[in-house]
Order: sequence, then structure tokens, then C-alpha cells
Amino acid sequence: MEFSVRAEGLTRRFGDFVAVDHVSFDIRRGEVWGFLGPNGAGKSTTIRMLCGILDPTEGTAEVLGFNVRRQPEEIKTRIGYMSQRFSLYPDLTVRENLEFYAGVYGLSGPAFRTQVDKWLDRSGLSDRQRTPTRELSGGFRQRLAMGCAVLHRPQMVFLDEPTAGVDPVSRREFWDMIDRFSEEGTTIMVTTHYMDEAEHCNRLAFIYDGQIITRGTPEEIKHAQMPDQILEIRTGRFVEALAAIEGHPQVKEAALHGAAIHVTVERGADVTGQLADYLRQRGFTVDTVEPILPSLEDVFVALVEVREAEKTRVSEGRPR
Repeated sequence: MEFSVRAEGLTRRFGDFVAVDHVSFDIRRGEVWGFLGPNGAGKSTTIRMLCGILDPTEGTAEVLGFNVRRQPEEIKTRIGYMSQRFSLYPDLTVRENLEFYAGVYGLSGPAFRTQVDKWLDRSGLSDRQRTPTRELSGGFRQRLAMGCAVLHRPQMVFLDEPTAGVDPVSRREFWDMIDRFSEEGTTIMVTTHYMDEAEHCNRLAFIYDGQIITRGTPEEIKHAQMPDQILEIRTGRFVEALAAIEGHPQVKEAALHGAAIHVTVERGADVTGQLADYLRQRGFTVDTVEPILPSLEDVFVALVEVREAEKTRVSEGRPR
């Protein structure tokens, strides 16, 4: 199969509320595919439909060649699923949790112990295999939850907010683990609201209010989907300079990024000199004002602002 997932017009309603609104996308075999958006955007609902847990209200989807409506059981035996709440048993030890899930997935005989031992070694949990799960740090619980999801060596793994609530080091180690699975041929769909994590994905989609608002590779999105231009300003007294630059009529938005200021201006507007003069006239020393490639967060915020402005115009009955 070229594609591990194909979704067309996938929709889920809960009464009058539309949680997922006619989303369409595909995930190629062996790629890491990111699904980004804020909490409540529809990421988890989409994953539950693809896993055969929740029936779509409308639309169609296939996972590993099986239809999510007609063949949910076939899908469940071939995928791994790791929820954002880490479905572990806190009173069981690390090994006991792994053995329990190995049994759930039907592993037996030599494969049972081999897979458990292999994951303990691979995840660095061997020294903690007799530790009650409730005593593990967030990072180690995360590794254990991942192991419980992949013991049966699934062709595809769904990871729903897998790094929520863990420290930055554990987040990086976890993404190293994801990359290794992808290199071995496993397809990964991962949801997150951490925009920096999206850089690890081969392709991704942004979802907002249940709708996909853009998709592509990280580089494609940053180059082609940003409606405005981002300028980086480096200046002394940058906190005070931020407050000053927000008053410039050409600046749509300004924010601190480390010791620099990122400002959003109209695409194509040649205002670098204006902004530098504007700050100097107010007593600031200006080192540089230069265009930069926007971050994925810049793009997402800009696209959301465009959609919100459009919704306001529609609700007020104003023309486009």
C-alpha cells in the first residue's frame, strides 16, 4: 500500500456540535504525519474514528486498507494506540504492565517474553522493570506507554498528545524513538499542540475548529502558507522596544522571541528602514531589522487570525 490512511470528508457530530468537519487527508506508508492544533480542535476525535473506536457521522476513511465503518476489528489488531493519558495500571510494575498488554494483543510463547525483554532494553526500563508504575517519572511512564502500544509490532501507531506534561529532555528522547520506528517502516500519526515538535514530521496538517486549515511539509507551510511577512528586530532594551514598536501603524503583531522581537507586517511591505528609524527616534539603538522565515507557530497564529476575522465579518453580515 502506498497510503496507510486515506480519509475523505470525515465528520463527527455530537448533537448540534461538529467536532470534526469534513476533513480529508492521506498518510503515506512509513512517514511521520503530524496533526497540530489547540486543545478541542478535533485531533483526538479524528484519531478515535481512525482507530475504529468512534463511528464517523459522515465521510469515509481507510486504515491499512480496511474501512473504519465496516472493518474496525481488523484495524484494531494491526495498529498501536497511545492516548494522552497513558493508559497504564499504576499498581502494576513496569514488567507487569508490558506483560498484560502483550497478552491483550495475543502474544504468547517465546514471542511474549522476547518482545517484553526487547522493549525493556530498548527503552532503558530494564533497571526499573520491578518498579511500580506509579513511582515512575513522567518521562519513564511515557516510554512504558509507548511500549504497551507497540509490543505486537503494529504496522501503524497513533500517538495522541504523547508528550503532554513531560519535561523537554524526555520530549526530545521520545521523538528520537519515533524517528527510529519510522526508519523501520512503521507509519506514525501523532497529534500535538507543541508547534516545535512539528519540525520532526514528514508532513503535517493544522486543524482548527474541526477543520483542516493547511497541510504540507513543514517547509512548504512556512514558505507558502504565511499570509504576512515576519521581521526580526534586534535592539537594546528589547522589552521596552516591544511596547514601542506595537504602536507603529504597519505592525500587525509583535512578540518577544528570546532577546529579539518578531513583528508581523503586510507581505511585500518594505518597512525595515521605517521600523529602524521609528525606534531610533524613540531613543533605542537598533542592531538589525531583517526578514526571516516564519516559524510554524507564526503561520498557525496568522491563519487562525484570518479565519477569525472572516467569521466576524460573516456574523456581522459584512461583505468580504
